[in-house]
Amino acid sequence: MQDVVLALLAKEPSHGYDLRRRLVAALGPLGETLNVGQVYVTLTRLEKTGLVVQEREDTPVRGPRRKVYALTAAGQERVGAWLAESAGPRVDVTDFHLKLVAAAESGLADPLALVDARRRELLRTLAEVQHATLAHEPNSEAGLLLEGVALRMQADLRWLEACERTWVARARGKTGEDR
Repeated sequence: MQDVVLALLAKEPSHGYDLRRRLVAALGPLGETLNVGQVYVTLTRLEKTGLVVQEREDTPVRGPRRKVYALTAAGQERVGAWLAESAGPRVDVTDFHLKLVAAAESGLADPLALVDARRRELLRTLAEVQHATLAHEPNSEAGLLLEGVALRMQADLRWLEACERTWVARARGKTGEDR
């Protein structure tokens, strides 16, 4: 969650309640259990490591004063590195989704480029798994495991197609162009 919070702060300084609202909007029902306390604990940890700094306190019309946090140069660097790094072979769908949202919100990376890089990575790994599958008996335990891995990767590839459609539609909506 630290990298996502940092990326959301790349867009603009925010307080924990606003960050929680943005995370819940990105996660839908999966984000409903996210407690604002978790966000403030994350912000405190990030502040201790020098990645964010408390910029000021807002005095809302109602409710308590809220600490507003901003990225430091080190925080900005970490966001850039996180957005540029490979997702790895066993990335969680939710984590990758948050990376796409954070990339779009921060403007530091193109979600479509991230989807394309992930697709290339999955296709390369899928080819390796399919090659390994051919080396095993069809009904062996190892063959069954490899088939499961291949099916999971194929499902991830289909999900990436849905991601691409969504981000292309968003890009069209922002620019008013037809692609």
